[in-house]
Amino acid sequence: MKLASLRDFFDARQPEMLAAIQALVAQETPSQDKAALDAFAAVLAARYADAGAAVTTVPATAAGNHLIARFPAAGDEANAQPPALLLCHFDTVWPIGSLATHPVRVEEGRAYGPGIFDMQSSLVLCEYALRAVAALTLALPRPVTVLMTSDEEVGSHSSRELIEEEARRSAYVLVMESPLPGGVLKTARKGIGSYQLDVIGKASHAGVDPYKGVHAIEELAHQILVLHRLANREKGTTVSAGVASGGTASNVIPAFATCEIDVRAWSQAEADRVAWGLQRLQPILPGATLRVSGGWNRPPLERTATMPLFEKAKRIGAELGLELQEGGTGGGSDGNFTGALGIPTLDGLGVPGDGAHADHEHILVSEIAGRAALLTALLLRL
Repeated sequence: MKLASLRDFFDARQPEMLAAIQALVAQETPSQDKAALDAFAAVLAARYADAGAAVTTVPATAAGNHLIARFPAAGDEANAQPPALLLCHFDTVWPIGSLATHPVRVEEGRAYGPGIFDMQSSLVLCEYALRAVAALTLALPRPVTVLMTSDEEVGSHSSRELIEEEARRSAYVLVMESPLPGGVLKTARKGIGSYQLDVIGKASHAGVDPYKGVHAIEELAHQILVLHRLANREKGTTVSAGVASGGTASNVIPAFATCEIDVRAWSQAEADRVAWGLQRLQPILPGATLRVSGGWNRPPLERTATMPLFEKAKRIGAELGLELQEGGTGGGSDGNFTGALGIPTLDGLGVPGDGAHADHEHILVSEIAGRAALLTALLLRL
């Protein structure tokens, strides 16, 4: 079929899709509320089953339950192919009660609501892309798996193994996170590391015996300067001690101090360099002891994993009249995991808008149909 006709299909259903998006946003899903997440997962399971998927609920104890929706391809030969993997999450950063101050609404072509941009609208894109395949009797060249997880906003600790397992058996991964401003797709994401540096000193009376102690806060101050020098501005590597604390009273030489360190890098080589440097910190003050814990939560999503897929997507998008652009971001997603495995990955395929995690979070209503058409076209052509 001509891909341009997909746009007509979704243009006619854009009001219906918007209503579905608003219905999902109206059911709040903060990452730490398992009951709310599980209730939402049940709603999603029913919607995807109605769309023709075989839905599996994956129980989780430390997070909400995860969902896998599998759609068959056309014919035995196509069904024998590795599937396409659509990667979504349904947890948000918004606490229960946010709808009271951030109601679901449409104003001047923008649909607002907690989590609508990141990323409840993408759940509807995936659902309706597969509904279009069935309604238009289109032939998928391979099966499609939609993986919907419940803990992306808090590090994907419960779902990472599941994400990597599904990615390894897939031909490629489309990450349905929100795009960059202007609808720009994401072909690079920084890896994210979270470390903690503890300093053990020795307490003493600050007035009577100040030199019998080992000042842990002073040592920490030295170390923060050292670890900040691990950053590399030219390569985009950042190291930041964002939270620091120590001591018990002003008249006590502090015996303990600690800081939390955020590290981000575009490449695995830089990530490895910083990790090496952090593990080799040495105390400056005699008698001080250092303890470093933590590590890299998400590896970098490098362009080597994304560009071949982006170039194909760009050509497919052109058939829909879309001029797709690519860019990078310092934030991470579950696509960091799949790209690091060497699985072709493309990120930022959600509905254009703005304000992820912010008061003005919204999507552009006029872009819903175009993004649904693009997603469906990718599933048909890749």
